[in-house]
Order: sequence, then structure tokens, then C-alpha cells
Amino acid sequence: MQITEVTLAEIDLLLSVPPGLFDNDICPDQSRAFLADPANILLLAHDGALAVGMATATILRHPDKAPSLFINEVGTLDSHLRQGIATALMQHMITLARTRACQGIWLGTEPDNTAALALYRKLGGQEETFVGFGWDDAL
Repeated sequence: MQITEVTLAEIDLLLSVPPGLFDNDICPDQSRAFLADPANILLLAHDGALAVGMATATILRHPDKAPSLFINEVGTLDSHLRQGIATALMQHMITLARTRACQGIWLGTEPDNTAALALYRKLGGQEETFVGFGWDDAL
């Protein structure tokens, strides 16, 4: 398995991922915008030519604290689950955060996502409780 940090110059790698790797179909315009922003990170894990895992993150900057890394999502093709792909992607993302001077790394997941909870606990993540709000239907 090889992990690649995808840049705008390598957008074809992202546009050619198989269905099911991301939640939805890849949108070329959104992909270009995401990759053009230097605060965003997109990793793909490949088994040969096949993209089998992905992780996205955003470096968050604040006027009063050091940058932190928010991991947006981590995913693996169903056919490649439980092979260490998500673990490798997370470890790679943690290393990138450190090399980019991020002082904290955080993410959220649903309380019933047992696979994600097991992964994050295995990697030594500290469980925190917070309340989330969403406005998806407000626009």
C-alpha cells in the first residue's frame, strides 16, 4: 500500500477513485477548490492502481492560538476493511500535522460508529464530549 498526499496537479488521482470510497460521487469543481486551498489535506491510499482508502483534513488557524488540524473524514473501501489502511492514513495525517506546526489534532464521529471509535482509541485519541449543532437544512 502506498499513501499519497494529493495536490491540485494530481487531481486525476482523486477524480478516478472508485465509487464507495467517499460518501458521494466526486465533484470536479469542489475537488479543485479543495485542493487549491493550502489549508486542506487529502490523502489517498493505493493498492496498486486502485485507491482503497482516503482521509481529508483542514488546518484551522485562529488569532489567539496555534494552528490545529481537523480531520474531516477517513474512509476505506468495503472490500479492504480491517487491513490497517485507516490506521496508516491516520498515522500519516498525524505526522503531517506535526510537520505543519499544528498543536492539536481533533475530529468527531457518531457515537454508534464502532469501527471509527475502535480505531481512534487504538491510536491513543483522548475521548472528549462536546455538543454539535448543524444547519444543513437552513440554506
